[in-house]
Amino acid sequence: MEALRAAAALLLLLGGSVCARAAPPAEAWGYVDVRQGAHMFWWLYYAGGSEGSFKQLPLVMWLQGGPGGSSCGFGNFEEIGPLDRDLKPRNTTWVQAASVLFVDNPVGTGFSYTDSNEAFTRDVAMVAADMMVLLSNFFSSKTEFQGIPFYIFSESYGGKMAAAIAVELTKAVSQGKVKCNFAGVALGDSWISPLDSVLTWGPYLYSTSLLDDTGLGEVSKAATAVEQAVKEGNFIRATELWSETETVIEQNTNGVNFYNILTQASNDKARSVAGTGHLGKACAACPSTALLRHRHVRPLHQQSLSQLMNGPIRKKLGIIPQNVTWGGQADEVFDSMKGDFMKPVVDIVDQLLAAEINVTVYNGQLDLIVDTIGKSHDFLYLSTCGCLTTGQEQWVKKLKWAGLPKFNLLKWSPLKDPASPERTGAFYKSYKNFAFYWILRAGHMIPSDQGSMALKMLRMVTQQK
Repeated sequence: MEALRAAAALLLLLGGSVCARAAPPAEAWGYVDVRQGAHMFWWLYYAGGSEGSFKQLPLVMWLQGGPGGSSCGFGNFEEIGPLDRDLKPRNTTWVQAASVLFVDNPVGTGFSYTDSNEAFTRDVAMVAADMMVLLSNFFSSKTEFQGIPFYIFSESYGGKMAAAIAVELTKAVSQGKVKCNFAGVALGDSWISPLDSVLTWGPYLYSTSLLDDTGLGEVSKAATAVEQAVKEGNFIRATELWSETETVIEQNTNGVNFYNILTQASNDKARSVAGTGHLGKACAACPSTALLRHRHVRPLHQQSLSQLMNGPIRKKLGIIPQNVTWGGQADEVFDSMKGDFMKPVVDIVDQLLAAEINVTVYNGQLDLIVDTIGKSHDFLYLSTCGCLTTGQEQWVKKLKWAGLPKFNLLKWSPLKDPASPERTGAFYKSYKNFAFYWILRAGHMIPSDQGSMALKMLRMVTQQK
């Protein structure tokens, strides 16, 4: 009965057709055919409330990870949207500080869908090309946003896609193909340099007392095998070995939570990974890539979230084709991208910085996937620069950006936690068009773990007080 009341409340609060709303509408949504047989879904919330009208605030596009995780579902109802998955108002929603555009990307993710397997994307270049079609369509139809500062925020594999999208968007804007005021990109716990993350897993877990000497040796050996496959250019094999390395970690840590090392996986998430719900498939002898999907795509499709999206939300939206199930093609999305999964995009970030695009990197202290400790056992104590080196920082130190030497010399500044002003919530430093935020007491999904701090960071990145 409570669930029915909540669903009814949502329909009353947000219901009605898009075209019937008074201008400016509170929200809008739709599909864009980005290629033949490839249909991408988007959902926009206009900024409002005490912060002022949407015209005084930026527009932020949020990209989820996976690949195969739904921005319109997980990012919206689990992280930064106006309502949580229980349909209760979220105090730390980003709609307070920006209009937010969620896109189910790549095609096949969330409510986005393809008509055939041939239409799935295979790499970030295809992902970026599809997004240019969507953004061209969006800004042409929503002309009120053309002059508003536009930022891309991302999480996990979404950061890898965001970097590639930002490069293509910069070109498209200069060529007049997309009319928007592109202001910057923010890469959250992002899969920019996969190998740098994998090689730091063992030292990170060892330094936090989650591995003993034997476990460190086993994890390091498995990670070295991944490194060898990458060096050989065998990226599909590298993805499979990535999964096997995670299995070694699970065996040696009694099943550490990859998203937040101090948090146990919820029962809901465990059921999802175990194979219940619409994504569930027997997995007693899954191949490596199937295990990856179970660990990193299906937790973004928790059973309760799936029921919400395929129930009241589907009814509310009113445009989802009858044959489309939210998240129904997520596994296929991941499988199609597995040859791209372990490829680095550090060079793409360099292109952005060279083009003077504002780039922000932010990372959770307790994240394991994109972790925050040194590359080798020796780095547990001291790196060559005289300080601890984090997993994310390792690829940053590989940048060819001319401002990097001065950035590295800067001392970070503390930020108070808005939820508890007596304690530090993060550290950050910035130089010219590059900034780095270390978010404390947060894992892979920073807005879920530290919503107030994430909102404060958003305001800072988008140059709000």
